Amino acid sequence: MNEVNQFSKEECERYSRHFVLPNFGEAEQLKLKRAKVVVVGAGGLGCPVLQYLTAAGIGTISIIDHDVVSLSNLQRQILYGVDDLNQSKVKVATSKLKRLNPNVTFNIQQTKIDSSNALTLLNGFDVIVDCTDNFPTRYLLNDASVLLHIPLVYGSIFRYEGQVAVFNLNGSATYRDLYPLPPLPDSVPSCEEGGVLGVLPGIIGSIQANEAIKAITGIGTALSGKLLVLDAASMETQIIQIPNKNQSKKIFDLIDYDDFCKAPKKSTFMKEVTVQELKALKDSNANFQLIDVREPHEVDICEIGGELIPQGEIPHNVDKIAKDKQVIIHCRSGARSGNMVKWLETNHGFTNLYNLKGGILAWAKEIDTSMPTY
Repeated sequence: MNEVNQFSKEECERYSRHFVLPNFGEAEQLKLKRAKVVVVGAGGLGCPVLQYLTAAGIGTISIIDHDVVSLSNLQRQILYGVDDLNQSKVKVATSKLKRLNPNVTFNIQQTKIDSSNALTLLNGFDVIVDCTDNFPTRYLLNDASVLLHIPLVYGSIFRYEGQVAVFNLNGSATYRDLYPLPPLPDSVPSCEEGGVLGVLPGIIGSIQANEAIKAITGIGTALSGKLLVLDAASMETQIIQIPNKNQSKKIFDLIDYDDFCKAPKKSTFMKEVTVQELKALKDSNANFQLIDVREPHEVDICEIGGELIPQGEIPHNVDKIAKDKQVIIHCRSGARSGNMVKWLETNHGFTNLYNLKGGILAWAKEIDTSMPTY
């Protein structure tokens, strides 16, 4: 039977621009119609993902989210308005998406996904789209996708930066190949703490929808084994290759992901240098790297010449940290920098890192008493 006979007259007109698209056409549209996609998270990323997958004609879409609409969502979550405040996101989203395309079947899951229900909620779908905003759920979705043999379209946003990748597509690299272990709690601020440009999730979510469509239809080249990083402030992009370290072979079941993402037990020993030792290194022009993990506005107040890599950007700039010489990391008091030393040692195997004891406050107190502090 000709593929076009699988579509109603209304659908033929609705998807006409797909039908005439080179390398797409009716056969690919039929794949979309028969596809089942589960979108986890109906927030900033989930809104554009859901809108474009619905418009594209995905046959069945499941939406998993336990949250309600709040006023702070409206700066970026464009499916919602002031009339929707305090209402269930999955219910509001489904109501509006049905008006966009009544041919799509929606499944509402107003629940929090966790290890107890993930395999049941995700089983039977062709693609999982990760539109979440926390590390425990990202690792959960990754491990579930491996166990269920379902590709995972990953997206994340922070301030002006967004990331997209396709994991576990035909055995490709997974999220654990990119991030074997989570960052320390509080080392990466949330969007509430660090902010996010309102249009950024629209850009990143649209790319996620594009990757989901490609994974279903087989058109184009997927972001499989690759991480797309977009800086919305400069509109610069880069593609980072993700080596497949076969981390998926270590996944046998789902674990307690909240516990997994907790801070490791504190070591009884962390390598540190005093401000006096740092001054001696600077005075002798020693070959070392000094990294400042504070925020830019803090540097405007006072600084001691370190290379600025704010703590939230450390996970994406590990390659800028030397492994062949002494590296001293500092912040205001030594707390944040100490966390980053431990995180880098745990996740990336550094053995040459030193925390500046007391941070820039100690420097101002003991080395440069004229320095302003905050």
